[in-house]
Amino acid sequence: MNTVAKFPSGAETHAYNPATGARIDAVANTPAAEIPAIFDRARQAQAIWAEKSFGQRRRHLLKMRDYIRDNADELARIVSDGNGKTRLDALATEVLPCLLACSWYGDNASKVLKPEIREPSSLLWVGKRSEIRYEPLGVVGIISPWNYPLSIPFGEIVMGLMAGNAVILKVAAATPLVGKAIEDIVAAGELPEGLFSHIVGSGGQVSSAMFENGINKLFFTGSVPAGKQLMAQAAETLTPVSLELGGKDPMIVLEDADLERAANGAAWAGYQNAGQSCGGVERIYVHESIYQQFVDLLAAKTNDLRHGVPNDHCGVDLGSMTTPKQRDTVARQLAEAIADGAKIVAQSQGIGSQDGHFHPATLVTDVHHDMTLMREETFGPVIPVMAFKTEDEAVALANDCTMALTASVWTRNTARGKKLANRVKGGVVAINDHLYTHGMSDLPWGGPGESGIGRTHGPEGLLEMSKTKVVNWDWLRAKRNLWWYPQDKQSYDAIRNAMHMVAPKSPVDFLKSAGKVVPVMIKKMYF
Repeated sequence: MNTVAKFPSGAETHAYNPATGARIDAVANTPAAEIPAIFDRARQAQAIWAEKSFGQRRRHLLKMRDYIRDNADELARIVSDGNGKTRLDALATEVLPCLLACSWYGDNASKVLKPEIREPSSLLWVGKRSEIRYEPLGVVGIISPWNYPLSIPFGEIVMGLMAGNAVILKVAAATPLVGKAIEDIVAAGELPEGLFSHIVGSGGQVSSAMFENGINKLFFTGSVPAGKQLMAQAAETLTPVSLELGGKDPMIVLEDADLERAANGAAWAGYQNAGQSCGGVERIYVHESIYQQFVDLLAAKTNDLRHGVPNDHCGVDLGSMTTPKQRDTVARQLAEAIADGAKIVAQSQGIGSQDGHFHPATLVTDVHHDMTLMREETFGPVIPVMAFKTEDEAVALANDCTMALTASVWTRNTARGKKLANRVKGGVVAINDHLYTHGMSDLPWGGPGESGIGRTHGPEGLLEMSKTKVVNWDWLRAKRNLWWYPQDKQSYDAIRNAMHMVAPKSPVDFLKSAGKVVPVMIKKMYF
């Protein structure tokens, strides 16, 4: 069973439905005094877990997968009630990826992390053999955000477990009941006692406690300022970190694009999860020849969308935003842009009660790159659109940003799209699609610049959850190496001649050098 620290004296984190404002429940906070014991249990359990084969670990993951499958509707409801997204959104972008993660990592971790034999890189190392091993880190910490409160941390939990680690999780304070749901999923896996723990409390206090108690690596998803603060904190103990910090993701629509698909894709990737997706479309650049046609199409689709309280009947397309602070940030950016000349050309329609943290899906034109709306992460359901004249201009605009998580290029010519993708910054550049590769367990996720450090998901994610060790040996069993003591002129000349063997002027030069080196090597190494 998994370990969950219990709080004895009454301090709680309250859970509210952001779409209705109603208090749902509360979760007991973890007292700071219990955290050292949580780490001790994690280390003891990890030592046992690390000895298990990949096949044995996989069997635990498949139990979690089956629990997700059998409780998918309830999990979608918990995510929807806690985060504000629609039931369909929760099912497709949160619950389904968790199930897929159990399958992929369970099936592929043994292939990715198996020991690898490396052959000698030069004749000088003849007789040397090396094995590269990928060992568990130990105890890994995960601090996860509220925008994807289930799929982001759970994917990392699965990676950590399959790599042989213990996992300590801290979910966002805005979605504590999703953390409880993760506890139930992991409990279904019947892990060794203490291998997984969920800590509830202040993000700053929990992260500090992780560093103080010797976390072996921290995986954080959140804002750029918070990520920088954690990185500075980690530097004090040289604790490795993996940071996924956000994006200002561009979409480039070329003149030969399928406009119907492009407009549909823009609406989905820009408005999905009320725009609270670090990999979602945050700005669109459209070739001037099709600009108005594209705007008209996207405006019609935007006007047709319905935002309101999510329910089981899928009666709305957008739910609420998750926090009032983020809604205010979106409203401020939009107001500043309008004051600077931007125009709202379309908005979604509110359905039913609007007492929650709602912001309509909003399409904006007449924008420019001096606006905050075009430079800082909006993280809300607002899509600004600009026209461009040339591909060079489109690339320059797309790359004019400190973040580079994802991007997309829309064209009927895939070869042209791939060529343009080479020039656009991003950890992921999709062609004729956007905002879906996070759900593909086999592909790495992350980006350069202020989008963060490291990668999660895919083989790269498993390697991030491991530490590399080289085991090296020599089957020649010589008495000494050529460069060992005693140091003498003969050894110096042999090494000097060996450089001609490695980089010969000609085949004759190689043979002459080998004739000088080999006798000295034999004499010094074996006699």
